Amino acid sequence: MASPLSDLPPLSLKTVAVVGLGTMGSGIAEVLARAGREVIGIDVSQAAATKAVAALEASTARAVERERLSEQERGDVLARFRTFTDLQAAAEADLVIEVAPESYEIKQQIFRALDRIVRPDTVLATGTNALSVTRLAADTEHPERVLGLHFFNPAPAMKLVEVVSTVLTGPAPAAAVTSLVSALGKDPVTAGDRPGFIADGLLFGYLNQAAAMYEANYASREDIDAAMKLGCGLPMGPLELLDLIGVDTARTVLEAMYQASHDRLHAPAPILKQLSEAGLTGRKSGRGFYSYEAAGSAAVVADALTPHQDAQGARGRTVESVGVAGSGTMASGIAEVFAKSGFTVVLAARSEEKAEKAKARIATSLQRSVDKGRLSAEKAAETLARITPSGSYDSFAEVDLAVEAIAEDLEIKQQLFSQLDKICKPGAVLATTTSSLPVVACARATSRPQDVIGMHFFNPAPAMKLVEVVRTVLTQDEVHTTVREVCARIRKHPVDCGDRAGFIVNALLFPYLNNAVKMLEEHYASLDDIDTAMKLGGGYPMGPFELLDVVGLDVSLAIERVLHAEFRDPGLAPAPLLEHLVAAGCLGRKTGRGFREYARR
Repeated sequence: MASPLSDLPPLSLKTVAVVGLGTMGSGIAEVLARAGREVIGIDVSQAAATKAVAALEASTARAVERERLSEQERGDVLARFRTFTDLQAAAEADLVIEVAPESYEIKQQIFRALDRIVRPDTVLATGTNALSVTRLAADTEHPERVLGLHFFNPAPAMKLVEVVSTVLTGPAPAAAVTSLVSALGKDPVTAGDRPGFIADGLLFGYLNQAAAMYEANYASREDIDAAMKLGCGLPMGPLELLDLIGVDTARTVLEAMYQASHDRLHAPAPILKQLSEAGLTGRKSGRGFYSYEAAGSAAVVADALTPHQDAQGARGRTVESVGVAGSGTMASGIAEVFAKSGFTVVLAARSEEKAEKAKARIATSLQRSVDKGRLSAEKAAETLARITPSGSYDSFAEVDLAVEAIAEDLEIKQQLFSQLDKICKPGAVLATTTSSLPVVACARATSRPQDVIGMHFFNPAPAMKLVEVVRTVLTQDEVHTTVREVCARIRKHPVDCGDRAGFIVNALLFPYLNNAVKMLEEHYASLDDIDTAMKLGGGYPMGPFELLDVVGLDVSLAIERVLHAEFRDPGLAPAPLLEHLVAAGCLGRKTGRGFREYARR
C-alpha cells in the first residue's frame, strides 16, 4: 500500500500548527509568523496561549521601535498568529510542530490524537532533543511523515535548526521541512536519530563534566565559568548555561544520552539530581548553581558561595624582575606580556641565537600593534628595552619569578627545574606553563617544592586574558598569592585549580573535541554539519574540527592521552580517527592537511 505522501508533488507548508506555547513554542511561532506562515498556536493552558500572544506583541513592538518592521508589517505578523486550547485546531495545518514537555507519554498522546485530526499528507514534527524520534514515529499511523525539528532557544535569535530523519521518514517530508527551515532564514543541518542529535550531543557531555568538576570542589563555579569564557571564547560558562537551560532539563537529556550510549561521560553528575530534586533548577526557579534576583531573572545575586572581595590571605612576595625560559611562540608572548606591564624581563634560551630570534619575534609583534594603533611607538620601544635575551639560564640568578615555557616533555622540564633550583635566589617563585603535565613532578625536581606553581597562559599570550593558577599540595600560600597578584599587574584573569591533567579548560575542552571526532567516524553527521551545529547552536567561535586543525592534531592527541591516563575513563580514549590522522602526518593547518586541506604558504 502506497504511503499518503509517496506520489504527491513537493509539499507546500504554508499553515503550521505549534503545539505547546512555552518559551520555545512561542519563539518558533514568532519565527514562522514573521516569515509569512499562517500559525496556529495550541496549548491546553489559556494562560500560556495568552502569554504567547503578549510575547509576540512585545517582540514586534520592539522591532518597530528599532525600525526592523513597519506598523503595517507588525499588524500582518500578529494577524497570522491565532491561538487555541483544543488540538482540533490543527486540522487545517500542513505541518504540526510539537513542543510539549520531554515525556514519551505526553508526546505519544499528542501524536495519536493528531493522527485522528490532521490530513494524511500533513507532516508531523517533534521538537524533542532527548527522546527517540523513531519510537514516537513508530507509534503513529503514518510513521513516514514524522521527523524531528529541533530549534534552539531563543528560537528567533538562534540560526541553527537540526532536521532529524528516522529510518521510517519519507524523503518528501524531510525535503519539505528542510526547505521551510531555509525559507525561515535559518541554517538546517541533517542529523540522525539519537539523543542530543549533534549540538546537544556534544554540548551536554561537556556541561556534565563541568558540573562534576564543580561537585568535586576542584574549582569554584566562578572560576570554571571564567576559564571557559576567557580560555575558549564561549559566550557563557558551563554552569551559567546549565542554569539557563534548566538543571532538570539537562539531567533528562543526559539520562537519555546515557541510556543510549552507556558512556560514563553522559551519566548525569549526582549534583544535577540533587539540585533538580530540591527544586533548584536554575534561572526559572531563581536558584541553581547560582542564585538569582527572582524566578525567571537573569540577574545573579550574591549568596553564601560568592567569593568575598575583602578576604585576607597570605601576603605575596615582591616581584619586579621575571625570567622566561624558552624561545618559542609561547615564551615570546609571555615575555612580551611582562615587559608591557613594566617588569624587567630576562628571556633565556639554549643559545644566544635562539634568544635573539625570540626577541626579534617580540619586536615584530610590537610593531604590528603600533601599525594597528593599539600601541605607541614610544611604548613599544620601552617594552622591547626591558627584555634582555640570554643564551644561558644562569642569567636567572636574580629574578624574582622564573617562568618555564619550554617543550611539553616532563623529563626536559624536570631537568630545567633542577637547574633553576640551583641558579635562582632563595625566595624566587618558580612557575611552569605546562598545559597537561603534573606541576608537582616539576616541583619534586627541586629542593624547594613549596616555591613551585603552575601558570598556564593561553596562546597567543598577549591577547588571551586567562591564566590558570595551578597549586600543588606542596605550594605555599604566599606563592599562590604572589602569582595572583602578578596576574592582576599584567592584566590577566587568574582562575584557581588543582594539579590534575588538563586543569580546567583542557579537561573540559578536549573530551568534547574527541567526542566530535567519534561522531564523525561513526558517520553520524558530516564534518561541516558538526562544525556548523556547534557554532550556531552552541555559540562556539570555531567548530570542533576547525579548532582541532588550528591546535594541531598531534598536540590534541597528546592531551587526550594524558587525560585518558589520568582519569582511566574509557570514554576519554582518543578516537581512532584522530590517531590515524596523526600517524599519517596529517596534523592540521601546520602541515596543510588535517580534517580539512589547506593551501600551503
